[in-house]
Amino acid sequence: MENKTVQVKKAPKFQGIVVSDRMDKTVVVAVETLKAHPKYKKQYVSTKRYKVHDSENSYKVGDKVIFQGCRPISRDKRFIVVAD
Repeated sequence: MENKTVQVKKAPKFQGIVVSDRMDKTVVVAVETLKAHPKYKKQYVSTKRYKVHDSENSYKVGDKVIFQGCRPISRDKRFIVVAD
């Protein structure tokens, strides 16, 4: 019998600021990245919002958090808070 090795993918980690905490066990985190226009090379800020699982409802608006990808928790949530 042949031994097979399984590669485990590392989940992506992001850092952002909590912009909404009105949902139960969920916070919305905004992540800003600096991008450059492909033709004109002008840099601009791009903001993406992620719904992140917060099981204890401990994070409030304005908190900096670090979160990473995980299994799907709901239709929109695929991330979980790791640290603040």
